[in-house]
Amino acid sequence: MNPALRHDYLAALGLETWVARSAAPSPPVSAPTDREAPAGREAGVDWPELKARVAACTRCALCSTRTQTVFGVGNPQAQWLVVGEAPGAEEDRQGEPFVGRAGQLLNSMLRAIGLAREQVYIANVLKCRPPGNRDPSASEAAECLPYLEQQIALIKPKLMLAVGRIAAQNLLHTEVTLGRLRQQVHHFGLSRVPLVVTYHPAYLLRTPTDKRKAWEDLKFAREVCARV
Repeated sequence: MNPALRHDYLAALGLETWVARSAAPSPPVSAPTDREAPAGREAGVDWPELKARVAACTRCALCSTRTQTVFGVGNPQAQWLVVGEAPGAEEDRQGEPFVGRAGQLLNSMLRAIGLAREQVYIANVLKCRPPGNRDPSASEAAECLPYLEQQIALIKPKLMLAVGRIAAQNLLHTEVTLGRLRQQVHHFGLSRVPLVVTYHPAYLLRTPTDKRKAWEDLKFAREVCARV
């Protein structure tokens, strides 16, 4: 990457230029858990049919309050799958995840580690916006998760990056805090996709002092992906 461009992306994160150290230790890999995600009810469905099913979904009450569903966007053969919690107001209007200021920061975070938005795939646990941007309920997440499971099966990513507490806890079926989930390799689903957790860009906009921690998470995720 052009050094000047990379400096600009790191500046957006409020960070100084990072220089790789050849002697840096390899990130630890946590032991696999016994918890496995069940086979999704969308198993075997191709991209066009899956998108159509999401667009017509009425499995929970969110179908009555959404403007449109937010399926996902990006490279369907991506090595990285970025997963957030649910669409916000702007995502609900545009039908695309991570737009607006949070989306711009996510783009800068990705570019800081050498990835363009178009190279990754971006999706949410929920495909519809909860009213008032409230946290998704457990039942809403459970009804929507099979769609994401099939997206994962179609993409076959080398790495999943869960951004934000809600996404991480729903994907890992845990109530452990985001702070304790960071800097570990978790695994998702029957295919045991490596999963790394970091902060949501919207949170980082409210709490810029944690941007350095997010940068450490991104470097950790890049090192994990390189070893998969």
